[in-house]
Amino acid sequence: MTATTFHGLISLNYKSLKPAALRLTRNNEEANDLIQETVLKALRNMEKFNEGTNFKAWLYTIMRNTFITQYHRVIKRNTFVDTTDDMRYLQSGISCLDDNHGEQQLMADEVRKEIYALPEAYSYPFMMYFTGYKYQEIAEDMHIPLGTVKNRIHVARKLLQDRVERLN
Repeated sequence: MTATTFHGLISLNYKSLKPAALRLTRNNEEANDLIQETVLKALRNMEKFNEGTNFKAWLYTIMRNTFITQYHRVIKRNTFVDTTDDMRYLQSGISCLDDNHGEQQLMADEVRKEIYALPEAYSYPFMMYFTGYKYQEIAEDMHIPLGTVKNRIHVARKLLQDRVERLN
């Protein structure tokens, strides 16, 4: 399929994405962002579309998967693990334990400083993973094998653990 034909198919189906995006996000601005991300991913993966299949369904699948990935990133970013024996998962939000924001901010600044003190080969994939990207997405972004990404994140965790233990 030529690029011109592919762009034509996107143009034909662009408006039909809006209702589905609104159902998923329930917000007009977020729906527009989701549609934009969907079209961008479709353009990046044009060669993966099988000619003769349902183009509209392919776009909807990309949009749904993009929404789910973004949703998981938000959930992951807002979930903390309690390291007590119970290992409960806590959703961030209003907390009665936030009585000393200054101390928390200082500790967060120290950890952030230690992360950026790591060699970039380790800090970059670690920060991407920490902000919610999947291993495969990081590998594609950095143009390196999946196993290398996993190894670098593992090494970054170990280095950070050693550095943070020295801070205490």
